[in-house]
Amino acid sequence: MNGLALALVLMAAVAHAGWNFLTKKASGGLPFIWLFAGLASLIYAPVAVGVMVTQRPELGWKNLALIALTAILHSVYFTLLEMGYRLGDLSVVYPVARGTGPLISAVVGITLLGERPSMLATLGIILMAVGIAAVTGDPRSLRSREAKQAVLIALLCGMTIASYTVLDKISVSRFGTPPLILDWGTNTGRFLLLIPFVYRQWDKVKEQWRLHKREAAGVAVLSPLAYILVLTAMTFTPVSYVAPAREISILIGAMAGARLLKEGNIKARFAGTTAMVVGLIALSLG
Repeated sequence: MNGLALALVLMAAVAHAGWNFLTKKASGGLPFIWLFAGLASLIYAPVAVGVMVTQRPELGWKNLALIALTAILHSVYFTLLEMGYRLGDLSVVYPVARGTGPLISAVVGITLLGERPSMLATLGIILMAVGIAAVTGDPRSLRSREAKQAVLIALLCGMTIASYTVLDKISVSRFGTPPLILDWGTNTGRFLLLIPFVYRQWDKVKEQWRLHKREAAGVAVLSPLAYILVLTAMTFTPVSYVAPAREISILIGAMAGARLLKEGNIKARFAGTTAMVVGLIALSLG
């Protein structure tokens, strides 16, 4: 992975951990997801128009079909993630969800897309996987029913992440969809898809806007920014490198949960993050 790709991924990691912290803080269900999807679509619309005018990308039916499909997958992802946050800790749900996705993505990149990471990069992926396991903390903390449900939802969320990561990699690298257009289309699609579901919860929508409009605005800015940076890196870097490397956000999110939300297990998370940093260095040098 070259320096530019690494810089993009690291910036994306900070933005990603930031919007997950805000989402956990709000815990507003589908109304909150719908609000920040609509805000994101509105905020990034001028930039999307600028990309269309300046780059004039050729968007055929395949590009549009992939955007529609990834909008569905992202809707499932955000719904699962928010549900997991309502049941469990940020420092447990976030690492499990984010750790499952890139490992599956890397395997798919290697087995189906023909990518061949070096031995050093492979070692980095393994070290990051070990670090992710350590970051989740003491397994005894998962004994409660809610904690188990949260982990199960996080695992499902990780599978969704793997699905849309590979799909979006194909969209931007093989079919030439501009990353910003892909993400803007995804947000707009999610906003439209969720209308029938939030229509019946309009009182909750108004409540979320009153209580958490700042969090919604923060997620609306940071979530697209994080993914646009990742998609840009994937246009010239194998997904088996980008997907695991972006999970440096796990250490940021886990430490934020442990410190800011007082979720504990700092020692285990520090050991895990150390392994992940070493893995990231190996991956970037590979």
